Amino acid sequence: MKFLKTHEWIDVNGKKAKVGVSDYAQEQLGDIVFVNLPEIGTEVVIGKAYTDIESVKAVSEVFAGCSGKVVAVNEELLDAPEKINEAPYDSWIAEIEFTKLQDDLMDEAEYKSYVESQQ
Repeated sequence: MKFLKTHEWIDVNGKKAKVGVSDYAQEQLGDIVFVNLPEIGTEVVIGKAYTDIESVKAVSEVFAGCSGKVVAVNEELLDAPEKINEAPYDSWIAEIEFTKLQDDLMDEAEYKSYVESQQ
């Protein structure tokens, strides 16, 4: 699992990657009440928002850590968006068949240091 500076995670498996938001992101958002799932077939571009999450505090965009096409979405989140609060690393939002990964992805230790430096 790798992380973006915008607090998303990406879990690469071959040429596909499941994506979601980090534990830090869900803590900052508070109680998540809605996940706007992207449509299958949506083209995503590194660094661009491809969907959003609504919490009791705000609506936050979710950014792509890869370029490619959405091939699956986690429909469980439609009825239970709070799963992201409960288990952010198990609650993927979309699966992307990617053509390119972002260059500056961080591993868990690098991401932890990055978060600490932002506080």
